[in-house]
Amino acid sequence: MILLAELVLGFMKNLQLQIDISPELYSKNPDSSELGRKIINKSIEMINDVGFEAFTFKKLGAEISSPESSVYRYFNNKHMLLLYLTSWYWTWVDYQIVFATTNVSSAKERLKRTIVLLTKPVVEDDSITFVNEILLSEIIFSESIKAYHTIDVDKENKKGCFKAYKSVVKRVGDMVLEIDPHFIYPHMLISTVIEGAHHQKYFAEHLPALTDLQNDNNSITHFYTDLVFNFLEKKT
Repeated sequence: MILLAELVLGFMKNLQLQIDISPELYSKNPDSSELGRKIINKSIEMINDVGFEAFTFKKLGAEISSPESSVYRYFNNKHMLLLYLTSWYWTWVDYQIVFATTNVSSAKERLKRTIVLLTKPVVEDDSITFVNEILLSEIIFSESIKAYHTIDVDKENKKGCFKAYKSVVKRVGDMVLEIDPHFIYPHMLISTVIEGAHHQKYFAEHLPALTDLQNDNNSITHFYTDLVFNFLEKKT
């Protein structure tokens, strides 16, 4: 049975993964055309290279040899593009968590595996050719806060613009509740791990005096794994 489950899981990983994003985040689904996929691919490269503030649809159009107006057919503005990229990333992470924890009976082991996924450097997923997940993760670390630190965050939340991120937090929070059904801070704990890991990665690259990371790529994972389980042990 275990071998069969592993074969099924391997088969699932080799499938062309389809990331479904809420229609609220685009005017035309970019995954529906070659131009749309090119817009996503090149926008990730450009935002990672020049930053979100300096990125414009005019510059993007020039890079993909397409009129600026063609980009607007897919997204009303670059903020909506950032929301789309953020949602795409967290939907993809959600899939990775499901793959990594399928048929793992122990809630503690599932939580440990998930913390690794949420804190370790991202590996590019070959099943999706038009998205560089490594570059996208860098954007999430440095730019995604701009997706919800806006005047319209409440309106966008009601429209479901942050559903993918909240889904990840809920999924991992449910693992915490399996370990301790009486724990009253599951969402707070997991969102702290995610945001904290992002800050530590950013600090390590740009503000090293604010972190204790050395050359060990597993330092963040070790820190947050210890933090979560030490905290839960004190509460149980």
